Amino acid sequence: MNTPPSVPIGALAPLTRPGWVEAGQHLLAGLELAVHEVNDAGGIGGRSLELVVRDTAADPARAEAAVEELAGLGVVALAGEYHSVVARAAAARADALGLPFLCSSAVLDALTDEPTDRVARLAPAQSHGWRIYADFLLDAGHRRIAVAAQPSVYWASGTRLLREHLATRGGGVVELDLRVLTPEAVCDEVAGQSATALLLLTGHPEPAVSLVQAVRADRRLADVVIGAPAGQPEFAEWAALLGDDGAAIPFLRYMPERLDPLGARVEKALHERLAHAPSFVAFEGYDTITVLAEVLRSYGTDRASVAASWPHVRVEGTRGQISFTRVPGVGVWQWAWPPVQVVDRDPADPDRLRIV
Repeated sequence: MNTPPSVPIGALAPLTRPGWVEAGQHLLAGLELAVHEVNDAGGIGGRSLELVVRDTAADPARAEAAVEELAGLGVVALAGEYHSVVARAAAARADALGLPFLCSSAVLDALTDEPTDRVARLAPAQSHGWRIYADFLLDAGHRRIAVAAQPSVYWASGTRLLREHLATRGGGVVELDLRVLTPEAVCDEVAGQSATALLLLTGHPEPAVSLVQAVRADRRLADVVIGAPAGQPEFAEWAALLGDDGAAIPFLRYMPERLDPLGARVEKALHERLAHAPSFVAFEGYDTITVLAEVLRSYGTDRASVAASWPHVRVEGTRGQISFTRVPGVGVWQWAWPPVQVVDRDPADPDRLRIV
């Protein structure tokens, strides 16, 4: 008896440096768990799902080449990616090749230069999440915010969003350029500018870890709140490197306050697969395959049918019902919105996350 051909899905994730490797591992764990469960349940009309994985290493050019290769290999759709700038390059290439792309984690609003029907996204747009974060800072009484930033379209976009939103309520942003400032010099600037919060718009682990250590060691900054809206403290490596110093640093996390039975079951399975608590990125990976599997079952396995399905999707994911819509300023089909929390690591137990 002949085995029917598999249904191949291309998957992009940062699995080597300078990519955020732990995020890539969590993303891939979610993708792989969902593929395993889909296949155990009979696959797609009796055909198994096959995940064809490529490492982007946070390199846009490498991602573009991977998309070209995967398209040539006949994948029916593209999934994944964590880094926004990399996802943007992948989305542009996928769109040009007629390859549908369900982006799991990247949040940059302008994921594509022009509106497209081929690309959809699960993660919230940066403008949505970072405005929530700005409101959190304002509600906590912070009006003068320092941002220590590296050069990047993503960090520049975040700085602009923060500045514009804070200004509506009398707040302001002091920009600190990490190309020219050491961690100690950043501390001097924060103290001199009388900022009450310092946001880390930086890569992980460095220079983020060195910045946290410098601020924690500076007595002038004992009352300064360190923040990381991009989610650096989400992962176990952060706690391992910083210990108690890594606690009480608020960040954005795309999870509900309580998981429903599906989410709880998936959390347990991901924990077993990863050997530690799964991040929200792992849930994004799982939900990506959940959506694609439903699309492939209901609308067909050719690329045109997948791309045409986005406005019709209604799928129960681990964090709520997923559907896609058009959002002003966002050129792709968008889940509006997944749940958004501001959380930190509990100073009493840095291994525990608490909603703040």
